[in-house]
Amino acid sequence: MPASAAPVEILQIGPYPDWDQIPLDATFTMHRYFEADDKAGFLVSVAPEVRGIATRGELGADRAMIEALPKLEVISVYGVGYDAVDLAACRERGIRVTNTPDVLTKDVADLGVAMMMVQSRGMIGAEKWVRDGSWEARGLYPLKHRVFGKKAGVLGLGRIGYEVAKRLSGFDMDIAYCDVTARDYAQGWRFVGDPVDLARHADFFFVTLAASAQTRHIVGREVIEAVGPEGMIINISRAANIDEEALLDALEQGRLGSAALDVFEGEPKLNPRFLALDNVLVQPHHASGTFETRKAMGKLVRDNLIAHFSGADLLTPVL
Repeated sequence: MPASAAPVEILQIGPYPDWDQIPLDATFTMHRYFEADDKAGFLVSVAPEVRGIATRGELGADRAMIEALPKLEVISVYGVGYDAVDLAACRERGIRVTNTPDVLTKDVADLGVAMMMVQSRGMIGAEKWVRDGSWEARGLYPLKHRVFGKKAGVLGLGRIGYEVAKRLSGFDMDIAYCDVTARDYAQGWRFVGDPVDLARHADFFFVTLAASAQTRHIVGREVIEAVGPEGMIINISRAANIDEEALLDALEQGRLGSAALDVFEGEPKLNPRFLALDNVLVQPHHASGTFETRKAMGKLVRDNLIAHFSGADLLTPVL
């Protein structure tokens, strides 16, 4: 951006760590929407000059917010998911949208595979078994299930799904995947065109596809039933991709063996039925939660904003 220009005004929807906030504040005039008690009034007060939005994947920007900002040019999303941004409203106005793919891909894949391992081997319960004296008093921990050599299904072989499947290959697993079409980079993995057929194949069913209106509840009762009473569903994508009511019913009734979940509808206030189940591993939506990745994500949010207002090409455009 030209050094003599007044700082561009940005609406910031949620908080960022200091390592992101400080350089953002040094580069732009940041209006902290999340700190306002009267958010509607705050939006009205800053709207005339705001040219950009800095948001997070789960917070997004809805149509009402977008339409309230007459000078809005760009929305920079901290996160790979952008389903909470009203893309239709952006298209109507020619508003650019960016996200932060790639920099978080491998961390998310790592956590997904770790969740599979932790849940299948009962590691949370096993640690408690040691700490509460059960090992000494009651003997060996109950047997759990192996991972190596089992069948894996990956629903959505994009960036994250591909990295998950690569990691699963190290466990000598029989890997199949489902996507809109077969992928030429998926050598040695079997393409399955239907999610239900993929679920029938899988001992471990990974949900790694991007969320959209078309994928909402793609993992519904039929898919869940097909994974079955010995299978596990692992979700590191978006909560909306799974029908939570159907999932909970199946877990409670033993029609699904187990689940490992990093995302939930209404998070962080999740359905309390999850907390009553011992066949669910719950995580606080932290698949990208490493210092290294979060710093890279924040830099990419900032660099996309700088690129746009400097007239350069966006680094990671969505629109």
